[in-house]
Amino acid sequence: MMSNGQIVGDGSWNLRVFITDFEMERTLRVKGDLHIGGVMLKLVEELEITMDWSEHALWWPAKNRWLLRTRSTLDQCGVGADATLHFTPMKKKLRVQLPDLRYLDATVDFSVKTFNAVVHLCRELGVRHPEELSFCKPLEPNHLKYNLKDLPRKRQENGHVPADTNTFVAGDSHSSNSSLEKSNSTPFLCAPVSPPRNNHSHSNATTPISSPLNTTGTWKRNNQTNGGPLFNGANDSTFNTSVLSIEALNGSIDSSLASSPAHPSPEARSKLLRPKSLVERARMNVAWLDSSLSIMEQGVREYDTLCLRFKFYSFYDLNPKNDMVRINQIYEQARWQIINEEIDCTEEEMLMFSALQVQVNLQAGQKQPQYEDSLREENNDEDDIDAALTDLQVTLEGSNISRGPNDITYVPELSGYMRFLKPKRFTLKAFKRYWFTCRDLRLELYRSREDANAGAQYSHLINLRGCEVTPDVNISQNKYGIRLEVPSADGMSEMWIRCENEEQYAKWMAACRLASKGRTLADSSYDNEVKTIQAFLSMQHPAQAPAINPAGLGLDITPEDYVAPRYIRKLKSKVGNFLNKINEICKTKTTILVLCLSE
Repeated sequence: MMSNGQIVGDGSWNLRVFITDFEMERTLRVKGDLHIGGVMLKLVEELEITMDWSEHALWWPAKNRWLLRTRSTLDQCGVGADATLHFTPMKKKLRVQLPDLRYLDATVDFSVKTFNAVVHLCRELGVRHPEELSFCKPLEPNHLKYNLKDLPRKRQENGHVPADTNTFVAGDSHSSNSSLEKSNSTPFLCAPVSPPRNNHSHSNATTPISSPLNTTGTWKRNNQTNGGPLFNGANDSTFNTSVLSIEALNGSIDSSLASSPAHPSPEARSKLLRPKSLVERARMNVAWLDSSLSIMEQGVREYDTLCLRFKFYSFYDLNPKNDMVRINQIYEQARWQIINEEIDCTEEEMLMFSALQVQVNLQAGQKQPQYEDSLREENNDEDDIDAALTDLQVTLEGSNISRGPNDITYVPELSGYMRFLKPKRFTLKAFKRYWFTCRDLRLELYRSREDANAGAQYSHLINLRGCEVTPDVNISQNKYGIRLEVPSADGMSEMWIRCENEEQYAKWMAACRLASKGRTLADSSYDNEVKTIQAFLSMQHPAQAPAINPAGLGLDITPEDYVAPRYIRKLKSKVGNFLNKINEICKTKTTILVLCLSE
């Protein structure tokens, strides 16, 4: 039967689809058995607009979900005649705040899970192991004062009701959480609602899903007032500094993100929150997005701002050669968490950290050694084949240290006088001097050198394989110790060795480290291990003059950039204490400080 030019009674109905790119709505005559792919194909044919639609998909605002399974039918998805779908791009612009508080404008896929979106973004930024990071929403001061379930009642007066993240569960098309169905105008969110970005923003509505070029939206309009490039307009009162974009970097992401400015933008710093108690620190975790849901499903819209942060503080395989961006961002996040008192520390630790920060900032302006050049010098332009042949020769014959005068089967040994202590419960014992001999992964301790040469019975025997070796060095006190934890039937037995000088310490420390891994003194890496330890010790010797003197550079140190506000107020009358601590640390060579931070 025909009615108003439409066939009635064949099971078809009208489906409204809003095309966000052109801000137009189309009505399609569909049936419940039509699949999602067919709906998009029918819509594109009716539009008669030639463009690439491959990155578009259907979004169902009422159910807060994507319709990504193109083979599923409308009936299977639960779409009825009362539904309105949005045909919108899956990849949208997102402003991301990096751990160093700089902003980056990136194109992010809003349809994939948050975990996958972070993986794709980290791949563009050159950050390895993206599983350590996640997105979180910027918080407001009220989020630290109240629990999220109590927050809507506190803010009901403004008509701005954040969603309850603690009870939200990602539902399919046939289920939803009743706690989120109080109002049809309230979106399904799983993190606190992002605040308006400036005074021109609409106060209650969320950011539009897609903002065309002729839109009157807040972000894009404010950044294109003077016809300048996107996100860099002169009239942007909120994000007018420290804003990057992947396209503008043009392949220089590593060099741009591997070093951060010493002072963040005032706008970024003004938005930092300082928790004052352990409860407030715990409440800050409510900002994390759910990794199993898409960004769009958690209330984030195009041109919104999210924070990219390291969520799990267990960093795997940090390599200064391959992880320059990653190491710098880890350091910057730790720096601001300490300054904002998210991480609690003592006054002494705060002053020490501030002094280290000054050295790092000064060192950043100095020329750094290139890893490629150092490796080239070590290898002496040796190609892979020659290196493999050398390794094979060393494996078969042993290194130079294993060669006697005419016998390649000679097994090297290390010997010398040192002091030894095996602590016991409820006893006070001092270090006792012994003659040590290291041979074949064993330490033999004799009362004297003559007893060892005469073949007398040793006083102590230590098997080094599988033991834990820890340095105990204090150069200023001329203390060179080695702490051993040796496996035994009763567990790990603790033993202490005191060396007489730096050279002896380097040799015995290298021998203990190799022996704990099952390698003897004949191993080819012994010489390199000794040189590495000696180089590390040489870095710790106090210099006659500061490696980089802040006073000589005329550096104006602002305590607020290095110390938490609580300690600034406490030391307000003792500013000299702060500067004296910095000068004390400056007397140490800068290289060791940067090395300790990178480790």
